[in-house]
Amino acid sequence: MEGILELLNSETGRQIINGVSNETKQPADKTASVLSMGLPILMGAMKRNVNKGGAAGLLGALDNKHDGDILNNLGGLFSGGVNEDVKADGLGILGHVLGGSQNNVASALSKKSGMDVNSVMQILQVAAPILLGYLGKKKREQNVASENGLDGLLGGLMGGNGGSQQKQQSLIETLLDGDGDGSVIDDVAGMVLGGKKGGIGGMLGGLFGR
Repeated sequence: MEGILELLNSETGRQIINGVSNETKQPADKTASVLSMGLPILMGAMKRNVNKGGAAGLLGALDNKHDGDILNNLGGLFSGGVNEDVKADGLGILGHVLGGSQNNVASALSKKSGMDVNSVMQILQVAAPILLGYLGKKKREQNVASENGLDGLLGGLMGGNGGSQQKQQSLIETLLDGDGDGSVIDDVAGMVLGGKKGGIGGMLGGLFGR
């Protein structure tokens, strides 16, 4: 997932990780771990929704509320605590994107990160509006205006070629449907971060200079 990996590895990504970490009072390395595993899953869930007729709703959200502006003032977003409206928006996004899969996803991320489920959900709640803002920014940059274009944008941000994208999407949907355990996340993270279970550790080492 070049797009997501580029975001998390950038100066903006460090700002997001540190801001979410401070907001949720969780260690920065564990926060980064949850984000590196959770954001691809959220994107895979959006891709599934797009393919099930949800493209118009997502396009509308990216055109209006989530156009990328949130990324222009992350310092303001995190200073003094994240606005309750942003948190409420995040909860709404998670409910819409994950639906009945929220517990499956949070539980799997909890097992893999060693963080309790409530903390995982708090991290995803704060991160969801930022992720949609990032999608809105990319949509604008690439002039995406159709269902096929949106599907392609999500696939492109999830990295890899057609075959690996399909396998990754299949694994994510297995998790969303509650048919997979935490090992599915290892496989997804391996694809996203380029190298099975060591991938997350390697990326986090790069993020925090270890």
